Amino acid sequence: MAKIELQLPTIQNWSCQSCGICCRQHQIAITPEERERILGQNWTAADGLADPERLVEPHPQGTKERPFRLAHQPDGSCVFLDERGLCRIHAKFGEPAKPLACRIYPYAFHPAGKQIAVGLRFSCPSVVANAGAPVDSQHRELQELSKQVVPAGYRQAAPPKISPRESVDWPGVNQVVRHLDETFADESASFPVKLLRALGWVDLLSQASLAKINGSRLNELVTLLRQSAAVEHERLPETIERPSRIGRVMFRLLLSIYARRETQEELDSPLKSRWLSLRSTVRFAWGGGRTPRLHETLPAVAFRTIESPGWTLPAGSDALFTRYFRMKIQGMHFCGGPYYDFPLTTGFFSLALMFPVIVWLARWIASGQSRRALEFQDVADAMAVADHHHGYSPVLGLAPFRKRVEYLHRLGDLPRLIVRYAGGDSAPTSGPEGIR
Repeated sequence: MAKIELQLPTIQNWSCQSCGICCRQHQIAITPEERERILGQNWTAADGLADPERLVEPHPQGTKERPFRLAHQPDGSCVFLDERGLCRIHAKFGEPAKPLACRIYPYAFHPAGKQIAVGLRFSCPSVVANAGAPVDSQHRELQELSKQVVPAGYRQAAPPKISPRESVDWPGVNQVVRHLDETFADESASFPVKLLRALGWVDLLSQASLAKINGSRLNELVTLLRQSAAVEHERLPETIERPSRIGRVMFRLLLSIYARRETQEELDSPLKSRWLSLRSTVRFAWGGGRTPRLHETLPAVAFRTIESPGWTLPAGSDALFTRYFRMKIQGMHFCGGPYYDFPLTTGFFSLALMFPVIVWLARWIASGQSRRALEFQDVADAMAVADHHHGYSPVLGLAPFRKRVEYLHRLGDLPRLIVRYAGGDSAPTSGPEGIR
């Protein structure tokens, strides 16, 4: 197999900190070959396993390629997770003996023309914390992993569309991605302002006809759009327009997906999972009373408390959000095959929603601890909760979700949500009041 050229991020560190959280929140799907290898490792009760005969089980939501999963302990954690939070397979046989899914996480490998872009999942707290060695110093290890992830004979995948109606070649896509990354790399503006600028010029690009625009002409067009957006968005507006009523409902419906963590019982009972999902969807659509319990870090609190004005972003959140967005952009984890085949512009609108989603969840975490001021850890924890689903939850790839993103864009509610949850909700507001 020809050597795969990797595109590594230069702004992110990561090394496993042995927190064991990934072993508690993921279903580890495995192949029949991995199943046979694990069962052939001759595990006994002396290894700390209560039932060595039940290490692997059929996966109720598995695929033809990965029909099995590692069994789980009563608390939902992987059967191979020991009391110290370490993997028994790794400790006894070394990392290569673990299932491929365990070895890859939190890395992700996505097409970027003739290269493969390497990204990371922020559902891992160590990724959020930027803890460990620089990713670009781990080229050898990632090269070995890529050989097992990238299909044999890979040359180049089809580029994502720029918008639902317009397409360009891979060099054109990579130009737009580079401009997005540069927009967020600008250190002269706050993160919310950079997000408004990116949203502004991507919105204009989504309306452009690109039939005869490519190469240097596409670069010139995006440069002009960026300059225009920078002039229009020099700072956050002093007076904000309240998101529309239907926009607020659709935003809360998205929150009900990003906040949810299914229990082991729900994962094993699709019918119960759908019933609980429907119940939480109705509660979020209403937006009154108290929030349903969807995650162990998100207790029931009043919707009104989370939506009340006066919240501000804590120190350090600007840098965290900048790194998060640049990693998603550099890693191509917001459009095309890695993101439900969304066009680049629609995918970026979806990514832009992650900012108000994460801030809303951070307020929820703080409110659950009877605090009315956000701390940096609230934002970090909320980011890990929300990113668990980004690009991986099948629900987010369905047509209703894409339509919600498109409606929020068409209604003009995306910038309103960004300003509101950036702390603009304490500024004078136009439009009707009331959280619902």
